[in-house]
Amino acid sequence: MSDRADHAAFVEVEAALNARGFTRMHFELEKIESLLDLLGSPQRAYPSIHLTGTNGKTSTARMIDSLLRAFGLHTGRYTSPHLETVRERISLDGEPVSEERFVATYREIAPLAELVDQRSAEPLTYFDMTTALAFATFADAPVDVAVVEVGLGGAEDATNVIQAGVAVITPIGLDHTEWLGDTIEDIALHKAGIIHSGATVIAAAQEEEEAARPILERCAEVNATVAREGAEFGVLRRAVAVGGQVLTIQGLGGVYEEIFIPLHGAHQAQNAAVALAAVEAFLGAGARRQLDIEAVREGFAATSSPGRLERVRTAPTVLLDGAHNPHGMAATVAAVQEEFAFSKLVGVLAVLGDKDAASLLELLEPVLDSVVVAENSSPRAMPVDELAELAREVFGPDRVQVAREMPDAIEAAVAEAESDVPGELSGVGVLVTGSVVTVADARRLLKR
Repeated sequence: MSDRADHAAFVEVEAALNARGFTRMHFELEKIESLLDLLGSPQRAYPSIHLTGTNGKTSTARMIDSLLRAFGLHTGRYTSPHLETVRERISLDGEPVSEERFVATYREIAPLAELVDQRSAEPLTYFDMTTALAFATFADAPVDVAVVEVGLGGAEDATNVIQAGVAVITPIGLDHTEWLGDTIEDIALHKAGIIHSGATVIAAAQEEEEAARPILERCAEVNATVAREGAEFGVLRRAVAVGGQVLTIQGLGGVYEEIFIPLHGAHQAQNAAVALAAVEAFLGAGARRQLDIEAVREGFAATSSPGRLERVRTAPTVLLDGAHNPHGMAATVAAVQEEFAFSKLVGVLAVLGDKDAASLLELLEPVLDSVVVAENSSPRAMPVDELAELAREVFGPDRVQVAREMPDAIEAAVAEAESDVPGELSGVGVLVTGSVVTVADARRLLKR
């Protein structure tokens, strides 16, 4: 099949997936289990590392993937959402699956999905289908290990059919409260559902006891072994370096020194410690065995995390960051203050309607000279007039501009950043943030 024919077939498949409702949510594990049974349970063909949490999941998954590949393993990685193409969700050995493979796997699954749909009151969701596609792709490759990020929550998430031997829980905060509950404890209970009998759990430090307690209780309930950041592993030292940071990490198997990661912020250092502990647990390192330090350094140095304080332009510097809740935005703001010496910084903010926009604005206000508010391309986007009203309350009317379209917002922010700045623009920046959708919209414009 020609490249053009491959792409036409892929566009057709993408449309079929979108027809299931890109944002439609219906949590019912029986349907995905039925589909996978019809496929011969591909998720049982390889061991998995399963990740949940509120922030840091994708970055941590990408680090785990890179580390495993540095040790010579063939990997599959499933993360969401995507920035540019749904193929990003399903990667083999660090690269998005090809259009040809994506189409071939979909055509294998689609007739079986129709059977499941006919038996169910609710059809399989977009996420159900991409999950099945990922698991089938990994089995066909084949991979040595799958790194799987939950879509939302944990216990009832479609990915929770894997019953992974290593479960990773990143920091938990308030998000998706309409689905997971109004308290940190409720959310942690959902997320702890990925812990299954006999698993090894790698748990990031939690800011609140209400988040940590359900994790430990679940571990005791199912006889899982838990390693906690701050007790069994963690970041010992970190220093800002050109293009990232250098870390000393206490792992499960010993101390790993001079680890460079090309990512910014204390939160990414924490993600690195969690990722290393997860790989140690998977590879059997521990008190008596440390992983090869050169492979660890190689794996971390090769890590990338698009849309996480990603620099896409210089003079002025344009950073893209997908922070969409207060916990994530606080980490972004701290990293910007610590690692970028901006003399002037202008923000572009577009958020989804169900997010705590007021808190995001309050966190951004001390580090931004001004902000341009906009709407992103999501059907769930907060109306720009509503966001502008909140922004004026926090920043004052003189520091807020409104642009309905993302191209106009970025143009206005760059113009504002460049205005009244004598000399070179090396200390001038634009930060585009508020949602992964916002970052995806900006990335399409800026990385052409």
